Amino acid sequence: MTRSLKKNPFVANHLLKKINKLNTKAEKEIIVTWSRASTIIPTMIGHTIAIHNGKEHLPIYITDRMVGHKLGEFAPTLNFRGHAKNDNKSRR
Repeated sequence: MTRSLKKNPFVANHLLKKINKLNTKAEKEIIVTWSRASTIIPTMIGHTIAIHNGKEHLPIYITDRMVGHKLGEFAPTLNFRGHAKNDNKSRR
């Protein structure tokens, strides 16, 4: 067994505390976080987490298919707007 399998998945402490608090109250509230490196765990299912993408917070609803992935995977940081227009006037 490799060392990475022995270690627990990383979840930011402040995020884990907020999730546990909302689970005990049985409330649904948007949780704002900058921690893109946190792993999605089963206790997060059903919550909406606003993940920072460098400019704004994107609200993401957590489903069971997301468990094991990182939060940052669902908030893209770059928006590809396409290649530059092929303009012959600009080449002159």
